[in-house]
Amino acid sequence: MTHPQLVEAMSRTDFYPHHPAVVELINTHISHVFIAGDFVYKVKKTVVFDFLDFSTLKKRKFYCEEELRLNRRLAADFYLDVVPIHEDAHGKPTLSEGVKIIEYAVLMKKLPQDKMLITMLARGLAGKEVFAALGKKIAEFHAQALSNEEINKMGSPETISINHEENFSEMLPYVDITIPAYQYELIKHYDELFISRKKSLLEKRMSEKRIRECHGDLHLEHICLTADIAVYDCIEFNKRFRCVDTAAEVAFLAMDMDFNGYQEQGDIFIKSYIHYSGDADIKLLLNFYRCYYAFVRGKVASLRLAQREEAVASRLDIMEKSEKYFDLAYTYAARVEKPVLIITAGLMGSGKSYLAKEIGLRLGAAIIRLDALRKEMSGIKPVDRRLESFGQGIYDDATSRAAYDKACAMAARLLENSRPAIIDASFRKRSERQAAAALAQKLGVNFYVIECVCAEEISKDRLERRIQENKDVSDGRWEIFARQKQDFDAIDEIKPSFHIKVDTSMNHEKTVQEIIKKIKDENFG
Repeated sequence: MTHPQLVEAMSRTDFYPHHPAVVELINTHISHVFIAGDFVYKVKKTVVFDFLDFSTLKKRKFYCEEELRLNRRLAADFYLDVVPIHEDAHGKPTLSEGVKIIEYAVLMKKLPQDKMLITMLARGLAGKEVFAALGKKIAEFHAQALSNEEINKMGSPETISINHEENFSEMLPYVDITIPAYQYELIKHYDELFISRKKSLLEKRMSEKRIRECHGDLHLEHICLTADIAVYDCIEFNKRFRCVDTAAEVAFLAMDMDFNGYQEQGDIFIKSYIHYSGDADIKLLLNFYRCYYAFVRGKVASLRLAQREEAVASRLDIMEKSEKYFDLAYTYAARVEKPVLIITAGLMGSGKSYLAKEIGLRLGAAIIRLDALRKEMSGIKPVDRRLESFGQGIYDDATSRAAYDKACAMAARLLENSRPAIIDASFRKRSERQAAAALAQKLGVNFYVIECVCAEEISKDRLERRIQENKDVSDGRWEIFARQKQDFDAIDEIKPSFHIKVDTSMNHEKTVQEIIKKIKDENFG
């Protein structure tokens, strides 16, 4: 048990021999971190989780020493020593010699906060060259990182399964608190499916000695742009988390860049890493490991809710952060791993565009919106209204055919580059749907028609609100609704398994999840 006076004592400036002007305490779920001027003292909490055991002084000392050893690989200038904390004759904690040792702390030199990568990014001070250099540094680190038979086994499908099962088990108390049940279930389903179906790939990674003693916690907040890029605060408390596939380490940082809105920089880092490592196979693993680490980060944040010292405001921030990480993990889990062509179909106001946007975001599909394309081809700004009579002006047959043809051509280019595509349009003519189906067949990809329907009064309300708000590219309106309905060819040419009919007035969230799961499962790489 932590000494009852330790945190209070270490929060005082007179506790330290260098007498800092101020001491800042930062609590994580496993450590007390005391920032004392130019130095940092990190004390491990007396906690036990499924993934770590800091229950005894002996164990905490061991892991302090491991933290020093491991972090000196990528931040040698900043990790100084492991120092004992004594109890003096009066029972008070001290850094001087005392009656007995009550705790240990990792002593670090404080890293320059203005050089933290996350800070530099926010200020626009981290250029492309930084991420190219980071890719090179991590590739070189991985090439030198320890690899042996024991470490290699930690990359086995069986060990990976244990890690994932542990995550899901620990998150059960937080289902529908920080992670919705539907996200939890889909992520779990995806992980199990990937490990099962990609067993040969995972075993290949072992045979190629791609399992190394890595950093294990590589994200933006652990990178400092000193003269030589410093990467600190690695995983010392669990070999299974540190000894991983090098692809997992790359994916962790790429995920964190996605989470913080720096996807372009993440792509540069990945390309640089692949160039210097020669490891092209990581492309097959990035999405899986991105999902894993987003889930881990959400879990770590969630576990902090069980700690009493968190204030109410802090707990709300933790909840929000957890939910954001889990939503990102869900997005990775939902992504299709091979290209598919999806088209929407339905009357105006039936909710096609909204559904296409929601599904496209999760599946990782590009969306081609015919309303926008039609106006672009006619030299019209997207929000400029063209309240034409039905089938007239830019909505006449010739213009419509040209727009549908161009949409299919755009979709073909995406599909040929392994990108799933959604064409968001009414597809009211059977010939238009057949042309899209023929394109999918030609390119050898699955084809889905998502037909959107709803009660007419709902369509009317949506169309009237759209006109009033004047923010949508669509010119659909209630006055021409009946004409479109009369002119709509029933969808009877598509096989039932590829024709998904959706009532958009029903439970929207559930509808989206069902569509995603169906398409994801049928198009698993």
